[in-house]
Amino acid sequence: MVQTDLVMFDGVDVKPGVDNIRLNGQLLDIFECISDMGWYSLKDIEEETGHGQASISAQLRNLRKSRFGGYIIDRKRAFDGSGLYLYRLVGKGKQEEL
Repeated sequence: MVQTDLVMFDGVDVKPGVDNIRLNGQLLDIFECISDMGWYSLKDIEEETGHGQASISAQLRNLRKSRFGGYIIDRKRAFDGSGLYLYRLVGKGKQEEL
């Protein structure tokens, strides 16, 4: 399970007092959605969590980083010719910082 202690987000536009609680909740929502190791599109995750696809994509990148858990997130193309990708949580492992 993803760490439930607040992780401090950083970035030019991040206001820690305002954004860290919201971003941690968003990260946890997305983690819980994909934790069954099934394949999900960004739209699937959006429909389940209510978070926007750009935020979901960013949080999937964050989950790969060691300070956010260092999770392995697989990606594959959907087989419907749409060009969309599907994502799944595989487990923990070593990945490069993105």
